[in-house]
Amino acid sequence: MFELDIRSRKPIYEQLVDKMKELIMNEILKPDEQLPSVRTLATELSINPNTIQKAYRELEIQGFIYSIKGKGSFVNPNNQIKDLEKIEDVRKGLEKLVLEALYMGIPASDLIKLIQDLDKAKGGGESND
Repeated sequence: MFELDIRSRKPIYEQLVDKMKELIMNEILKPDEQLPSVRTLATELSINPNTIQKAYRELEIQGFIYSIKGKGSFVNPNNQIKDLEKIEDVRKGLEKLVLEALYMGIPASDLIKLIQDLDKAKGGGESND
């Protein structure tokens, strides 16, 4: 499914949350699709099942997945990526990072190019040219 960086300073559960969110946002995991069981994923990734459970719990809190007792975890079809509250959180975080980058001397043109490159790589966005 994906690989995790054991050497990263970022906790494994956070890496797992980020990867799952990416798969959901890119629609690789479809609405109402069942996620691998905690045991299956723990075996596949060779990590503790508690780590998987923690990641699933975090994804559920953030609204990306839902759980049905005795059945498993599923991708939330009601997950609106364009939810206003989430957009505002992302904008605030992005604003903080951009200000930090500008303060550190990264030219605005480099940041704009980075965003444009990421947008092209994702295949999204609308052209305003």
